[in-house]
Amino acid sequence: MSCVACRDGNGFDLPITMAFQPIVDVTTGLVFAQEALVRGAGGEGAGVVMAQVSSENRYAFDQLCRTTAIELASGLGLAEDGESLSINFLPNAVYEPRACIRVTLAAAMRTGFPLDRIIFEFTENEAIDTNHLLNILRSYRAMGFRTAIDDFGAGFAGLGLLTKFQPDIVKLDMDLIRGIDRDTVKQVVVRNTLAMLRDLGIRPVCEGVETADEYAVLLDLGVELMQGYLFASPALAQRPRVAWPESAVSLAGGGAGAL
Repeated sequence: MSCVACRDGNGFDLPITMAFQPIVDVTTGLVFAQEALVRGAGGEGAGVVMAQVSSENRYAFDQLCRTTAIELASGLGLAEDGESLSINFLPNAVYEPRACIRVTLAAAMRTGFPLDRIIFEFTENEAIDTNHLLNILRSYRAMGFRTAIDDFGAGFAGLGLLTKFQPDIVKLDMDLIRGIDRDTVKQVVVRNTLAMLRDLGIRPVCEGVETADEYAVLLDLGVELMQGYLFASPALAQRPRVAWPESAVSLAGGGAGAL
């Protein structure tokens, strides 16, 4: 089976690289995964790159992002250190999942990157046919990949999708996290969302954590996986050093400070 529009990364002319930002497990003091964030080859921001994406080249762009992320992650030794790789993908850039995945599989085989350490993360920035999305997610799971919903609570992907498919990970939208220490309504929403996700067997990630006070509230709510500038800013083509809050170090038995 072949897919002409997305057979490779050719067709997107702007050279790209990736910045990596860790998702940390504050209970173990270890990095759970690195999210690959697209950048221009000269360090240009994601907005500059995304401005060049159109309906004509988004398929090639999506393929290029996947292979670039895998190649860089492999060179940085993520899998050897027990870290996973989270790759953002565009649902509307996938015609038929098993056809469009072949370039990704080839990159993983070429670099020796384990499939079960690849997380496909999506945000629905535009409306998409739910059945098509479900076909993608179920196909990826069947092939051994993990899946994640990003920006949960902000986009089209919401409770209705969770009734039909339970991804491995759900990332709560950063607007729910910012200032949560000063907003009791956000605390109620996040607390109940976390309870729902745990009942469904889904691991929650709280992203956009920027302050020690936000971190403290999330810790009290039982959040294990977090991401944000409090821990590390994205680093271009490298793994950033994690700045662990003191309480995270003590919870992990003192080992976190060495990362």
